[in-house]
Formats: sequence, structure tokens, C-alpha cells
Amino acid sequence: MALGSLTKVFRLNSFAVLFLLLMIIPALPLPTGGVTHIFELIVMLLAVELMAGKDTVWLPKSWLNKSLPESLRTSVLPKLIGLTEFVEKHTKPRFAKLQSSRFGGRIIGFVVLLFSVFAFFAPPFSGLDTLPSLGVVLIALGLIFENALLSLIGLLAGGIGIGLVILVGRVAYQLL
Repeated sequence: MALGSLTKVFRLNSFAVLFLLLMIIPALPLPTGGVTHIFELIVMLLAVELMAGKDTVWLPKSWLNKSLPESLRTSVLPKLIGLTEFVEKHTKPRFAKLQSSRFGGRIIGFVVLLFSVFAFFAPPFSGLDTLPSLGVVLIALGLIFENALLSLIGLLAGGIGIGLVILVGRVAYQLL
């Protein structure tokens, strides 16, 4: 499965699906050794596109043909499908037009960009990238299920994560 095929299948939700797939790994409280920075950079690019008012995802041609990593396809995607089915059973559309409007898309793009930047610059091996990344994942789920409540919970999780990154960074700076 290539990134390009995902954008064709999901069309308008392709931003949300890519946000979800790319940020699910950084959202896990596992040490990744900086590998997730690549995913976060791609999410930042996609968020800027969303802020610019794009309706469809633009990625460089070389990225469109890239296959998703085997570990993502075999271990993460089945769990993600289970999570998606669980959320789908327990949620209903709320304020869908607010999220799907051009203005709403720009706001969501800005928030995703902000959370991705903080996840990117969180100190390595600290686990502080988890909450901003989780915020993006929840916002993506909110977009996919047209549920602004999920997006609001994602906004809260990411905001707490940003606060923790700033707080820990300030304490570390004072100690040095």
C-alpha cells in the first residue's frame, strides 16, 4: 500500500487519514530514537497545505509511490482498524460542517502544524512528544468521524502536551 493510493481512496478525508497514519507511532509512549521526526515533517507539510486551503493532498511524486513500512502495515494498521471500529460504534457526527468548512480546515491545519512542531522539538527519549502527537491523532479521528467532540479532546490533549514541553524545557534550562 502506497501513500498515493491512500489519497485516491480517501479523497477529502485524505488529510485526516495521513495525519492519523503518520502520527500514530509518535503518539505511542515508545522510544523511537528520532525516526518519527520524518513522519512529523511530512505532517507539517500536509498541515501547511491544509492551511493554504487545498482540497486534496499534494505530495512529491517520489513520496506517492513509497510503500508504508511493513511494521506499520502488519502491526499498527490492524490495531488502528480495531480502534477505528470501536470509535465508530461509540460516536456520532457532531458539528461536521464546522470542521469541513474551508475556515475550519485552516484552523485545523494550524493546530496540527503547532502540535507537530512541538512533537518534533520535544526532547529526545523524554516521551514529551506523545501528547502533542496524540492530539493530532484524536483530531484526525474527529475529522474522519465528523465528530468535533473528538477533535476538541485532541485539542485538549495536545495543549497539555505543549504545556508539558514548555514546562520541562524551562526547568531543564534553569537547571543548566
